Amino acid sequence: MENVKVAPSILSADFSMLREQVALVEKAGAHWLHLDVMDGHFVPNITFGPPLIGSIRKHSSLFFDSHLMIEQPEKYIKEFVDAGSDLITVHVETTKHLHRLIQSIKDYGIKAGVALNPATPLETVQYVLEEVDLILVMSVNPGFGGQKFINSSLEKIRTLFAWKKMGGYSYNIQVDGGISDKNAQAVLNAGADILVAGSYIFNSNNIEEAIQKLKYNCAK
Repeated sequence: MENVKVAPSILSADFSMLREQVALVEKAGAHWLHLDVMDGHFVPNITFGPPLIGSIRKHSSLFFDSHLMIEQPEKYIKEFVDAGSDLITVHVETTKHLHRLIQSIKDYGIKAGVALNPATPLETVQYVLEEVDLILVMSVNPGFGGQKFINSSLEKIRTLFAWKKMGGYSYNIQVDGGISDKNAQAVLNAGADILVAGSYIFNSNNIEEAIQKLKYNCAK
Protein backbone atom coordinates (compact mmCIF):
# COMPACT_ATOMS: atom_id res chain seq x y z
CA MET A 1 0.00 0.00 0.00
CA GLU A 2 3.05 2.28 -0.10
CA ASN A 3 1.75 4.17 -3.15
CA VAL A 4 -1.48 5.25 -1.44
CA LYS A 5 -1.74 9.01 -0.98
CA VAL A 6 -3.48 11.17 1.64
CA ALA A 7 -5.09 14.36 0.31
CA PRO A 8 -6.43 16.73 3.00
CA SER A 9 -9.43 18.74 1.77
CA ILE A 10 -9.23 22.40 2.75
CA LEU A 11 -13.04 22.57 2.65
CA SER A 12 -12.89 21.87 6.40
CA ALA A 13 -9.87 24.06 7.16
CA ASP A 14 -9.96 27.25 9.20
CA PHE A 15 -9.73 29.85 6.43
CA SER A 16 -8.61 32.53 8.90
CA MET A 17 -5.33 30.63 9.17
CA LEU A 18 -5.30 28.75 5.89
CA ARG A 19 -1.64 29.30 5.10
CA GLU A 20 -0.63 27.89 8.47
CA GLN A 21 -2.92 24.87 8.15
CA VAL A 22 -1.67 24.05 4.66
CA ALA A 23 1.90 24.24 5.95
CA LEU A 24 0.94 21.97 8.85
CA VAL A 25 -0.54 19.21 6.70
CA GLU A 26 2.46 19.43 4.39
CA LYS A 27 4.85 19.06 7.32
CA ALA A 28 2.74 16.19 8.66
CA GLY A 29 3.34 14.19 5.50
CA ALA A 30 0.28 14.83 3.33
CA HIS A 31 0.91 14.00 -0.31
CA TRP A 32 -1.71 16.11 -2.09
CA LEU A 33 -3.91 19.09 -1.25
CA HIS A 34 -7.54 18.62 -2.27
CA LEU A 35 -9.25 21.84 -3.38
CA ASP A 36 -13.05 21.62 -3.43
CA VAL A 37 -14.42 24.29 -5.77
CA MET A 38 -18.21 24.77 -5.53
CA ASP A 39 -20.41 27.19 -7.45
CA GLY A 40 -23.74 27.08 -5.60
CA HIS A 41 -25.44 25.65 -8.69
CA PHE A 42 -24.15 22.15 -9.28
CA VAL A 43 -23.89 21.72 -5.51
CA PRO A 44 -25.70 23.66 -2.75
CA ASN A 45 -22.65 25.50 -1.47
CA ILE A 46 -20.15 28.15 -2.60
CA THR A 47 -16.49 27.88 -1.66
CA PHE A 48 -13.62 29.53 -3.57
CA GLY A 49 -12.03 29.88 -6.97
CA PRO A 50 -8.69 30.38 -8.74
CA PRO A 51 -7.55 33.45 -6.74
CA LEU A 52 -7.46 31.53 -3.46
CA ILE A 53 -5.73 28.57 -5.09
CA GLY A 54 -3.16 30.91 -6.58
CA SER A 55 -2.53 32.56 -3.22
CA ILE A 56 -1.74 29.31 -1.43
CA ARG A 57 0.21 27.95 -4.40
CA LYS A 58 2.91 30.50 -3.58
CA HIS A 59 3.46 28.92 -0.18
CA SER A 60 3.13 25.18 -0.81
CA SER A 61 4.94 22.51 -2.80
CA LEU A 62 2.13 19.97 -2.39
CA PHE A 63 0.45 18.45 -5.44
CA PHE A 64 -2.65 20.61 -6.03
CA ASP A 65 -5.72 18.52 -6.76
CA SER A 66 -8.54 20.84 -7.90
CA HIS A 67 -11.98 19.23 -7.76
CA LEU A 68 -14.43 21.33 -9.77
CA MET A 69 -18.00 20.93 -8.57
CA ILE A 70 -19.23 23.57 -10.98
CA GLU A 71 -21.45 23.83 -14.02
CA GLN A 72 -19.83 24.38 -17.42
CA PRO A 73 -16.30 23.64 -16.15
CA GLU A 74 -14.89 23.91 -19.67
CA LYS A 75 -15.18 27.71 -19.38
CA TYR A 76 -12.77 27.91 -16.45
CA ILE A 77 -10.05 25.32 -17.05
CA LYS A 78 -7.35 27.83 -18.02
CA GLU A 79 -7.99 29.90 -14.88
CA PHE A 80 -7.47 26.88 -12.65
CA VAL A 81 -4.37 25.85 -14.58
CA ASP A 82 -2.92 29.35 -14.26
CA ALA A 83 -3.69 29.31 -10.52
CA GLY A 84 -1.34 26.35 -10.09
CA SER A 85 -3.47 23.20 -10.31
CA ASP A 86 -1.50 20.02 -10.98
CA LEU A 87 -4.67 18.01 -11.62
CA ILE A 88 -8.19 19.13 -12.46
CA THR A 89 -11.13 16.81 -11.80
CA VAL A 90 -14.49 17.52 -13.40
CA HIS A 91 -17.85 15.87 -12.76
CA VAL A 92 -19.29 13.64 -15.47
CA GLU A 93 -22.68 15.13 -14.61
CA THR A 94 -21.62 18.68 -15.58
CA THR A 95 -20.57 18.34 -19.21
CA LYS A 96 -22.00 17.06 -22.49
CA HIS A 97 -18.57 16.51 -24.01
CA LEU A 98 -16.53 14.63 -21.41
CA HIS A 99 -13.85 13.29 -23.74
CA ARG A 100 -13.23 16.74 -25.24
CA LEU A 101 -13.01 18.30 -21.78
CA ILE A 102 -10.51 15.70 -20.58
CA GLN A 103 -8.34 16.38 -23.61
CA SER A 104 -8.53 20.15 -23.12
CA ILE A 105 -7.24 19.74 -19.54
CA LYS A 106 -4.39 17.50 -20.62
CA ASP A 107 -3.48 19.88 -23.44
CA TYR A 108 -2.28 22.26 -20.70
CA GLY A 109 0.25 19.66 -19.59
CA ILE A 110 -1.50 18.72 -16.33
CA LYS A 111 -3.43 15.65 -15.22
CA ALA A 112 -7.17 15.16 -15.72
CA GLY A 113 -9.69 13.40 -13.50
CA VAL A 114 -13.39 12.58 -13.62
CA ALA A 115 -15.71 12.47 -10.58
CA LEU A 116 -19.03 10.68 -10.07
CA ASN A 117 -21.74 11.46 -7.55
CA PRO A 118 -23.03 8.56 -5.42
CA ALA A 119 -26.10 7.94 -7.63
CA THR A 120 -24.20 8.19 -10.93
CA PRO A 121 -23.47 4.79 -12.51
CA LEU A 122 -19.90 3.86 -13.35
CA GLU A 123 -20.87 3.16 -16.94
CA THR A 124 -20.90 6.92 -17.56
CA VAL A 125 -17.08 6.97 -17.42
CA GLN A 126 -16.38 3.58 -18.96
CA TYR A 127 -15.47 5.03 -22.34
CA VAL A 128 -12.86 7.47 -21.02
CA LEU A 129 -10.94 5.15 -18.72
CA GLU A 130 -8.00 5.06 -21.11
CA GLU A 131 -7.84 8.86 -21.19
CA VAL A 132 -8.05 9.86 -17.52
CA ASP A 133 -5.41 9.99 -14.82
CA LEU A 134 -7.91 9.70 -11.98
CA ILE A 135 -11.45 8.57 -11.19
CA LEU A 136 -12.97 10.18 -8.10
CA VAL A 137 -15.66 8.20 -6.33
CA MET A 138 -17.82 10.52 -4.22
CA SER A 139 -18.72 8.62 -1.08
CA VAL A 140 -21.06 11.39 0.10
CA ASN A 141 -23.35 13.71 -1.83
CA PRO A 142 -21.12 16.69 -2.59
CA GLY A 143 -21.69 20.13 -1.15
CA PHE A 144 -20.75 20.02 2.51
CA GLY A 145 -18.09 18.47 4.71
CA GLY A 146 -18.71 16.24 7.69
CA GLN A 147 -21.12 13.79 6.05
CA LYS A 148 -21.32 10.05 6.70
CA PHE A 149 -19.59 7.64 4.31
CA ILE A 150 -21.99 5.88 1.92
CA ASN A 151 -21.12 2.18 2.16
CA SER A 152 -22.30 1.32 -1.35
CA SER A 153 -19.30 3.33 -2.58
CA LEU A 154 -17.11 0.32 -1.78
CA GLU A 155 -18.69 -1.68 -4.60
CA LYS A 156 -17.96 1.15 -7.04
CA ILE A 157 -14.33 1.16 -5.95
CA ARG A 158 -14.06 -2.62 -6.37
CA THR A 159 -15.52 -2.42 -9.87
CA LEU A 160 -13.19 0.40 -10.91
CA PHE A 161 -10.24 -1.58 -9.57
CA ALA A 162 -11.34 -4.65 -11.53
CA TRP A 163 -11.75 -2.62 -14.72
CA LYS A 164 -8.33 -1.10 -14.18
CA LYS A 165 -6.68 -4.50 -13.92
CA MET A 166 -8.60 -6.07 -16.79
CA GLY A 167 -8.04 -3.14 -19.14
CA GLY A 168 -4.45 -2.41 -18.13
CA TYR A 169 -5.40 1.19 -17.34
CA SER A 170 -3.25 3.52 -15.26
CA TYR A 171 -5.83 5.78 -13.57
CA ASN A 172 -5.74 6.35 -9.83
CA ILE A 173 -8.87 5.71 -7.79
CA GLN A 174 -9.62 8.53 -5.38
CA VAL A 175 -12.34 8.46 -2.71
CA ASP A 176 -13.83 11.57 -1.12
CA GLY A 177 -16.43 11.83 1.62
CA GLY A 178 -16.64 10.60 5.21
CA ILE A 179 -13.11 9.17 5.22
CA SER A 180 -11.56 8.51 8.64
CA ASP A 181 -9.24 6.04 10.33
CA LYS A 182 -12.32 3.89 10.97
CA ASN A 183 -13.05 3.14 7.30
CA ALA A 184 -9.78 3.92 5.51
CA GLN A 185 -8.63 0.32 5.48
CA ALA A 186 -11.88 -0.92 3.91
CA VAL A 187 -11.60 1.76 1.22
CA LEU A 188 -8.00 0.80 0.51
CA ASN A 189 -8.82 -2.90 0.45
CA ALA A 190 -11.49 -2.19 -2.17
CA GLY A 191 -8.81 -0.73 -4.44
CA ALA A 192 -8.47 3.00 -3.71
CA ASP A 193 -5.16 4.79 -4.23
CA ILE A 194 -5.92 8.24 -2.82
CA LEU A 195 -7.87 9.14 0.32
CA VAL A 196 -9.43 12.59 0.57
CA ALA A 197 -10.19 13.65 4.14
CA GLY A 198 -11.45 17.01 5.33
CA SER A 199 -13.36 17.03 8.60
CA TYR A 200 -11.42 14.07 9.98
CA ILE A 201 -8.14 15.97 9.57
CA PHE A 202 -8.97 19.63 10.12
CA ASN A 203 -11.57 19.16 12.87
CA SER A 204 -9.32 16.88 14.89
CA ASN A 205 -7.52 18.02 18.00
CA ASN A 206 -4.22 17.04 16.41
CA ILE A 207 -3.96 17.46 12.64
CA GLU A 208 -0.59 15.77 12.40
CA GLU A 209 -1.79 12.75 14.38
CA ALA A 210 -4.91 12.45 12.19
CA ILE A 211 -2.79 12.33 9.04
CA GLN A 212 -0.45 9.81 10.62
CA LYS A 213 -3.40 7.56 11.47
CA LEU A 214 -4.51 7.58 7.83
CA LYS A 215 -0.95 6.94 6.71
CA TYR A 216 -0.76 4.04 9.16
CA ASN A 217 -3.84 2.55 7.54
CA CYS A 218 -2.29 3.19 4.16
CA ALA A 219 0.86 1.32 5.16
CA LYS A 220 -0.91 -1.91 6.10
